[in-house]
Amino acid sequence: MKDNPADQVKMPDDVIYHFFNELGIMEQLVTTQLERVLPGGLTKAQFGVLNHMVRLGRRESPAELASAFQVSRPSMTNTVQKLEAKGLVEIVPHESDGRSKIVLITKAGVAMREEALKALMPLFAQVGEALGTEVFEKAVPLLQTVRVYLDENR
Repeated sequence: MKDNPADQVKMPDDVIYHFFNELGIMEQLVTTQLERVLPGGLTKAQFGVLNHMVRLGRRESPAELASAFQVSRPSMTNTVQKLEAKGLVEIVPHESDGRSKIVLITKAGVAMREEALKALMPLFAQVGEALGTEVFEKAVPLLQTVRVYLDENR
């Protein structure tokens, strides 16, 4: 029986690989759970845009949103158009640059984001009951440190 070459290679960055691998697995598991409970046929991407707009409280172009989410402009345009069709955002001409557009969240969009957060609370409560909140209190600062680094070094 031959050994698996991948088993023989020990990289000094294994812990970093495993960290990001765990995040990727968690992201997949959370996405599946999230999309099962999101109201109004929202996808994770659509919820992400609504959440982003409410959290930051600013108007952004589809290009700015695409940059923030690290997706292509056509992909973000598609997401925004679907949100617009649901009445959750409005796309208006840019005030100073008539060629570009600005995305505005509507009152219905803010309400949908709140409804989505309420739909997620049972999932969060279940995880919190099973693992306790201390593990999350310890993890959040670490994750923020890594996120800030990655964001600043795109």
